[in-house]
Amino acid sequence: MKKFFLAVNKGTAASNLAAFVLRIGFGVLMIPKHGYVKLVEFNERKDQFMDFLGLGGTVSLSLAIFAEFFCSILLILGLFTRLATIPLLITVLVIFSVHNWEFFGKYELATAFFIGYLGILALGPGKFSLDYLLFRKGR
Repeated sequence: MKKFFLAVNKGTAASNLAAFVLRIGFGVLMIPKHGYVKLVEFNERKDQFMDFLGLGGTVSLSLAIFAEFFCSILLILGLFTRLATIPLLITVLVIFSVHNWEFFGKYELATAFFIGYLGILALGPGKFSLDYLLFRKGR
């Protein structure tokens, strides 16, 4: 399991560039309108936020902020990339469940995020990441 989540293969130039573009793109897209807004409006939102699995609005909002803001920063940096995608994927699944599993139309952005995060999970961080500097094979 450790090999999958922390190992970084050298890959091709194209796969490294693709990983970089996906990480930066999806990381940057999630922060301003999702993670950062929730972070700065935490006190206003915590009582009205959805109660995920009976955890309460405050805990549910905190988990969403952790995924959407902090895990997105990890994606941008390419640090613990595959591990950071897991909370993001879970958050998107929660979004799907809240919106009655509508994958297209009004909620298709969530579908795009889900596909992007799955791609990042499968592809890994690539050569242009802190993961590569810290965990690459054959140091």
